Amino acid sequence: MAEKETEISDLGEFGLIDRLTKDFPISNPETKLGVGDDAAILTFGEKDVVVSTDLLLEGIHFDLRYVPLQHLGYKAAIVNFSDIYAMNARPRQITVSLGVSSRFTVEHIETLYAGIRRACEIYSVDMVGGDTSASVTGLVISITCIGDVNKGEEVRRSGAKPTDVICVSGDLGAAFMGLQLLERENSVAAGQKDFQPNFAGKEYILERQLKPEARKDIIELLHKEGIKPTSMIDVSDGLSSELLHICKASNVGCRVYEDKLPIDYQTALMAEEFNMNLVTAAMNGGEDYELLFTVPLTDHEKIEKLQGVKMIGYVTKPELGAALVTRDGAEIPIKAQGWNAFNKV
Repeated sequence: MAEKETEISDLGEFGLIDRLTKDFPISNPETKLGVGDDAAILTFGEKDVVVSTDLLLEGIHFDLRYVPLQHLGYKAAIVNFSDIYAMNARPRQITVSLGVSSRFTVEHIETLYAGIRRACEIYSVDMVGGDTSASVTGLVISITCIGDVNKGEEVRRSGAKPTDVICVSGDLGAAFMGLQLLERENSVAAGQKDFQPNFAGKEYILERQLKPEARKDIIELLHKEGIKPTSMIDVSDGLSSELLHICKASNVGCRVYEDKLPIDYQTALMAEEFNMNLVTAAMNGGEDYELLFTVPLTDHEKIEKLQGVKMIGYVTKPELGAALVTRDGAEIPIKAQGWNAFNKV
């Protein structure tokens, strides 16, 4: 009897990546860090080169019924910049490849590129190439971002140590609640002519979903204050998933406090309107593109003074595992419940 084949959903996105890439040896001395972090690191001359790539598929990562093409182009670039900043590096160039179905016109693609161009202008990144192809499955966007970092200054996921302080920039859960709002209004609009969605007072969470920003400012602030994180990752798949990535790569555990999670007022109101658990949204929502990082305990006072950064917990020994400490002191094991591209619908 033939051995039962494995469903991709059984492994999940990162399990699949681990399985596909584990047998690829590193042959070139210029390859300093390969698969397994926010970006690869290549060493050439005085600086290291950092490379990351992201693939966005219509119907999986975005829905053009409520995502404007210009916003989509902007976001597609930003999510790549964010990976580079998460390595403590600076994005410098991108290449853009598209798969385009016949329902799109030249003007549609120009609008998409206007968003990419705007992101490049704001973050001083050059668009240096790419590819286009016909697609039978809608719009496909693949962007590769190239950045650089001074030798010895890169920050990986694997450097966290017990007693390190866990920090996060900005706030959490807003992008997820913005998505819930867009999905609801799109559902209500189905079959209704001249429907006008109700977005009044919800502009912040919509912008966090449709037009996020990469935290260049936080990287510059940390550099200015002389703080080098011991580990770092961007919050794209949800705080819970990113915490576990750091714990696994660094062989540590963690404690994160419910009452320390930074949550915007609009996010809280929207969660209440949807009757959703606010902490669940903050821990698992994803697409915040904030920076999650750890710093030595000796940097505690420096971090305390930084605007836009909040300390949410600390790193523990690995045998203690990863847990969320609730307001009443209970410890709940952290599970990776954020975005997984291969979850079965």
